[in-house]
Amino acid sequence: MSLKTRFKTFGVVASAILVLAGCGSNGGSSASNASGNAGASSASSNSSGFADPELNIAVFQGGYGREYWDTIADDFMKAYPGTKINITASPKIADLVRPKIVAGNPPDLMYIAGSDNTPILDGLIKDHALEDLTDVFDGQDESGSGTLKDKILPGVLESRAMSPYGDGKVYLAPFNFGVMGLWYNKNLFDSKGISVPKTWDELFALNDTAKENGRSLFTYQGLYPGYLEEMIVPSIYNVGGQDALNQFFDYDPAFWTSDSFKQVWGIIEKIATTDNGLMKGTVALNHTQAQTAFMQGKAMFIPNGTWFEDEMKDAPREDGFQFGFLGVPAFKDGDPVTALTSVEQVVIPAKAKNIELAKAFLRYLYTDESVKLNAEKSKAVLAVKGAPDLAKPYISETTYNVYKAVDSGMVAVNGSFMSVAKGSKYNPSDEVYKPISSIMNKQMSLDDYSSKLTKLYNDLNKELEQNGN
Repeated sequence: MSLKTRFKTFGVVASAILVLAGCGSNGGSSASNASGNAGASSASSNSSGFADPELNIAVFQGGYGREYWDTIADDFMKAYPGTKINITASPKIADLVRPKIVAGNPPDLMYIAGSDNTPILDGLIKDHALEDLTDVFDGQDESGSGTLKDKILPGVLESRAMSPYGDGKVYLAPFNFGVMGLWYNKNLFDSKGISVPKTWDELFALNDTAKENGRSLFTYQGLYPGYLEEMIVPSIYNVGGQDALNQFFDYDPAFWTSDSFKQVWGIIEKIATTDNGLMKGTVALNHTQAQTAFMQGKAMFIPNGTWFEDEMKDAPREDGFQFGFLGVPAFKDGDPVTALTSVEQVVIPAKAKNIELAKAFLRYLYTDESVKLNAEKSKAVLAVKGAPDLAKPYISETTYNVYKAVDSGMVAVNGSFMSVAKGSKYNPSDEVYKPISSIMNKQMSLDDYSSKLTKLYNDLNKELEQNGN
């Protein structure tokens, strides 16, 4: 499944599905393969210049593997002789580090991703248990010509995913980022002279073309309707701007009777009710089934992210199929095409024993050499300016073009649900996205959905009030 996190507060995000391709665990903590005897001996002599030269880090080992982490650790130890880095890597990294966090002995630095793991970040945020990283990003970048924060993609550090308390301080550091929106078969469009739609009206106008080419207009990963956020969130922004997104993510009940809701969910309803709009059987399909059907030419459009091509590299497809990314269409002519972005996170626990060295290592992750190494070993792109060009030799042309579109002006949208009250019975993403399947099945009207979500937001606010938030 996707490398993007689903059904969590963006990092949104979001969302509870990920690829664990090649994610064998070595279980538990071990010295990095790259640490070697030199690291151990120099640590004992402590020639590093750090009060404590040994760093313990924990990393998620999923579809990106762990080779990048082993190599960057080795590079860092060479750049800072006398340091030693121990790496714990696992697909279930939260299970390994949670007891240490509870015991007050967390790793010094953690890269946490994956739907089963990311709730631990939510807990650390709620408990105010993360180290303030503002000084890292206010410090100089590797060139010495500017600050590190100037190197990060615009808006990322200011987002709730990185600055969760709204106080202007950064507690979560951005790492790999994904770009999401609608995809199409580029070869079909090019060979038939079909124009890529820039508005929703243009997209729906392609329904006759879809019929002529033996396919439905739209499909999605039916059993996982959270994928629909990839077009819903940018569309909310397109209609109502940041104010509408704030209403949506901050549990303002008025959102569910707003014009933004009516227009955006009107697209969902139109897909569901238009003849040939939704591929038959969509709501019963898992992610790979729906994606395979799309690639076999059974639908014109599907939502997904930058992991799509690699995830489906062995899937059957129609002759000549090529991945094409169009982003998310606008509602009005002349308005910009948008895309959803999600960003993985690296954190330093407030109770880490070696915060000084952890911050030095964190800075090292943003060097150009690290950005290129990450692309080479993980086929991933860091959330820094110019990263697509640094990664270009190591990623596919399709992936490069998607990232370059965002790097070059396609409007990138992100956001995250506000934290719910401690002990809440609700998962906002589940509550918002799962009922959409009932709309697609024509079993729920938009009025019923609006009433359901209005009640949910009122309940969430009551919980927050009762908890003193």
